Amino acid sequence: MDWRQNLIEDRAGVAEVLRSARRVAVLGIKTEQQAGQPAFFVAEYLKRAGYTIVPVPVYYPDVTEILGEPVYRSVSAIPGTVDLVLVFRRSGDVPPHVHDLLQARPGAVWMQTGIRNEEAARRLAEAGIRVVQDRCAMIEHRSVR
Repeated sequence: MDWRQNLIEDRAGVAEVLRSARRVAVLGIKTEQQAGQPAFFVAEYLKRAGYTIVPVPVYYPDVTEILGEPVYRSVSAIPGTVDLVLVFRRSGDVPPHVHDLLQARPGAVWMQTGIRNEEAARRLAEAGIRVVQDRCAMIEHRSVR
């Protein structure tokens, strides 16, 4: 299979990523104290929509729980299967997470609106992980429900 098929850019592919996911790790999630920021309220929306959210904050070393769920410090440290990793990191900050993402082997990695890193996307896609870039999971979810 051509790895480029794992780069999801069409509406049907995006819808399939959302429909097939149940457990979503949120890399770069913010805390309740930053509830007005997308890195919190998109995850909160997805939890209300029925997804299981697994918080993976990059900052906030003292926080042990977000959205009522235990915090993990890396995606690969999460026990069990992760269907989707929602990424809230600047485009240039994504590559340092690729090794962790490859170890975790999620079904898909979703870089939120404004986040695009072709090198990281290629490495993930070549490993068989579906990749969505520069799209808002909340907006897309609302349009495919």
